Amino acid sequence: MFLTISTTGSPERTATDLGYLLHKHPGKTQAFSTSHGTAHVFYPEATAERCTAALLLEVDPVALVRRGQGKGRGGAPDAALAQYVNDRPYAASSLLAVALSGVFRTALKGQCALRPELPERALPLRIEIPVLPARGGAALVHRLFDPLGWDLVQAEALPLDEQFPEWGDSRYVRLVLEGELRLADALRQLYVLLPVLDDAKHYWIAPDEVDKLLRAGDGWLAAHPENGLISSRYLARHKRLTQDAIERLELVRLAEADGSEVEELDNAVDETRDTEERPVPLAVQRREAILAALRAAGAQRVLDLGCGQGQLVQALLKDPAYTEIIGMDVSVRALNTAARRLRLERLGERQSSRVTLLQGSLAYTDKRLAGYDAAVLSEVIEHLDPERLPALEYVVFGSARPRTVLVTTPNVEYNVRWETLPAGHVRHGDHRFEWTREEFRAWAGSVAARHGYEVAYVPVGDDDPEVGPPTQMAVFTRSDTTADTTTAETPKEGEAA
Repeated sequence: MFLTISTTGSPERTATDLGYLLHKHPGKTQAFSTSHGTAHVFYPEATAERCTAALLLEVDPVALVRRGQGKGRGGAPDAALAQYVNDRPYAASSLLAVALSGVFRTALKGQCALRPELPERALPLRIEIPVLPARGGAALVHRLFDPLGWDLVQAEALPLDEQFPEWGDSRYVRLVLEGELRLADALRQLYVLLPVLDDAKHYWIAPDEVDKLLRAGDGWLAAHPENGLISSRYLARHKRLTQDAIERLELVRLAEADGSEVEELDNAVDETRDTEERPVPLAVQRREAILAALRAAGAQRVLDLGCGQGQLVQALLKDPAYTEIIGMDVSVRALNTAARRLRLERLGERQSSRVTLLQGSLAYTDKRLAGYDAAVLSEVIEHLDPERLPALEYVVFGSARPRTVLVTTPNVEYNVRWETLPAGHVRHGDHRFEWTREEFRAWAGSVAARHGYEVAYVPVGDDDPEVGPPTQMAVFTRSDTTADTTTAETPKEGEAA
């Protein structure tokens, strides 16, 4: 597979600025290992007047099959030979798109540390792909690229065999694009539209592909007249994922037309309003109780310890009163989900400077947690074995010592009100325990006494007169009197508490 990107120079700038944008030196030939083969980057020409960068991807079809990645085009069980003899080494496809995003990752993001002004400039670009599968022919190529601002979109049909012109044209075209665009915009368009034209993807389609599509399509896909076709083909015609993408693109389009943020439109329906038809979920009530307690405490710098998928961090980010928000979790998967929920890559500089996601364990002291106004442990402690609670206690109350600590946990007495929960079962299979109100207050009171805090208790959810609320919350406030904060040897930084 082969692709070239060319630009010309001007009195204001040299053509070799392309090397800065791509983060690849024009004087070097570089090779990069990808999941599908080896990508080579080199410059056939590099002068002040004209510069061309080439990306050559070497794909080994045999290696793809051996790694179990041969299930794309030609990979049917009754066509075993097609897994080895196919067009993947030669024709641009999703494999080239993946290589493009890996090799030119920084350029795709529109970043250039050495020359930060360059990514925002529109350059005279010429992009050429000698062999591109186009299921829909040259007409589809024009439908996809013409609305994107290119001055020239040329899709030359390639014959099946030049020696036998009577056989007609193949489904491959030679693509040439010319126009003045930002390099990042051009690369994002190729990243999305190469697999769309091929109408095949050579890897598993997961739900996060929708996020990839929207990130790469930022600024052009929502207004594209063929965004439905693009979404469907990019997502391998998965109906649920395609519908999700189209709905989110429509929100983007409406937000751009309205001059507002997507989040403002997406939250136009008040999910916290209680109605007969749709009672407020306990998770929402819990989050509202936490936010109310944080406001009452006057907190500005907040830790969400065990942040999970980032729901509370997202709520905190919407309130400018919180100047610094840290979400910490031991699970990398949860943090990745939180990053997608928060759309960290799309946040402006001011918003992104307010929030940080950290991987860490509450079983170990961590200097990064010191000095904050408040810490939240929402539905965290019940996921730990009871013998691990003293470690968490020291990490939060003995080492980090925020002014306010909020701890929520299920009230096991309320479980009898859950009709679908069998007697004697906890609410979640990962819960190591669930406490009664008396047990929770005994634990919270002893923690407060050991570490110099005062504690109050707040019901969350409907406070049943017999069994209490479904969730119980303890609000710890650090007292002025310094108490003995250790009952054993203080752990060193990085050691288990």
